Amino acid sequence: MKNYLLIVNTKVLPPVFENTIEVKELLASGKAKNVSEAVKTVGISRSAFYKYKDYVFKLNDTNNQTIKIKATLSDKSGVFSSMTKILSDNGANIITINQGAPMDGQAPVSLTVNVDHLLVQPEELFRMIKSADGVLNVKFI
Repeated sequence: MKNYLLIVNTKVLPPVFENTIEVKELLASGKAKNVSEAVKTVGISRSAFYKYKDYVFKLNDTNNQTIKIKATLSDKSGVFSSMTKILSDNGANIITINQGAPMDGQAPVSLTVNVDHLLVQPEELFRMIKSADGVLNVKFI
């Protein structure tokens, strides 16, 4: 299946999409302290919010180009730091980081990265990360 953006009038969409936008606005404005409070206010489940939050944006939203990176890193000092430096040096902004405990000398890590101001093509960024010392495996999702 192709991955592309559509502009669709909200009149033909299920309410969950507009509700997801509303949750994001409550969180951004500080009117809700956390996701649990925001989804309760709007009337959707946390799972529905998390399912759509990275895919539903208002047309006037500007900073919404994100990629997800899943990597396996060698459990050595400086490997994670060198990967994040590559991202930073090339205009990417890390939004979230999830890192698992190292096992057998390897550590899994997942990042959500804003690439609105990326200085290189995503393919080049991928190549740089993949070739970094200690990066055992990397996927862009």
